Amino acid sequence: MAPLIYFVFFILNALLDLLKWAVIISAIISWLVAFDVINLRNNAVYQISRFLDAVTRPLLAPLRKVIPPLGGVDITPIILILVIIGVQSFLLFPLRNTLLSILG
Repeated sequence: MAPLIYFVFFILNALLDLLKWAVIISAIISWLVAFDVINLRNNAVYQISRFLDAVTRPLLAPLRKVIPPLGGVDITPIILILVIIGVQSFLLFPLRNTLLSILG
């Protein structure tokens, strides 16, 4: 049973890592578009931007309702990354260890 628990928590941790990178890359692409380094007329950039926006928007929208932009700077991606790291550090691994100790 322990290998199955390790595998499930490995997958959960990997998904959270991918989400963290999606938030970082989405923020960088939005900055590059805002400063006109790249533009959305390029089909590849547009597709990547749309995909990352579709992945991150449902998680960032509730935070944007609570946290206003500070001087025109949106800090919600930073807050979301901190939440993801907190879930990984303080919830995911202790929960795995607790399940392993309960099951033997």
